[in-house]
Amino acid sequence: MAEFTDADLRGSRFEHVDLTGAELRDVDLSGARFRGVDLSGVTMRGVELAGVDIHGEIENLTINGVDVGPLIQAELDRRHPDRARMRPTDPAGFRAAWDILERLWGGTVERAGRLRPELLHESVDGEWSFIETLRHLVFATDSWVRRAMLGDPSPWDALDLPWDEMPDTPGVPRDRDARPSLDVVLALRRDRMSTVRQVIEGLTHESLDGHTEPVDGPGWPRPRNYPVRECLLVVLNEEWEHRLYAERDLAVLEARGAGSG
Repeated sequence: MAEFTDADLRGSRFEHVDLTGAELRDVDLSGARFRGVDLSGVTMRGVELAGVDIHGEIENLTINGVDVGPLIQAELDRRHPDRARMRPTDPAGFRAAWDILERLWGGTVERAGRLRPELLHESVDGEWSFIETLRHLVFATDSWVRRAMLGDPSPWDALDLPWDEMPDTPGVPRDRDARPSLDVVLALRRDRMSTVRQVIEGLTHESLDGHTEPVDGPGWPRPRNYPVRECLLVVLNEEWEHRLYAERDLAVLEARGAGSG
């Protein structure tokens, strides 16, 4: 086991590092950046947390004796009244949720279309560009609907984009250098969104409570059976959250465009 005592590791980069069970005592992490990090089961005592920005899945987080998870969920639902609709429990609820997503994404795409094409390939604060965000959503649909639910072991298009921390997997594309036009990516998106629409329209109470059949071959998700409900909830969550990220970053890109104009 490695041990660092009185070490100056400022500016160090840790990537694909296993720190499970590590102990950090009297450590300065000010200004550190965490991305794709699993902090499940972490215990913090005597910490100073000021000016911190956290985005992620937050459950069972207790701060000074208060479980803040429900407070965060309630506030996010208050800010975005449609957000609660992304947790449907029956086929009609899933259809209503997809209606909402189609409508909201229509507005977001229209907003993006007013920008200069090159801005749609620009990153904001290290996040995916708008085009990359759309490519990732194609990957999410291909993975959870076309692979897990419909049984295609290799459903991916060359423009599919997995999340950054996903290990390289045979047959799964990851071309971060591709620069497709908005029209090309939107055509791919429309095809995949149409597939989701068809699946949701065909839902019954029985099928929603069922499980998928495992598929053979490498890919994502891993080859095992999954609750149908879970697969569709993953897609709804991906669509909802990434649209909010896109709207946030489009505001910055609009300011860039206005400044250069």
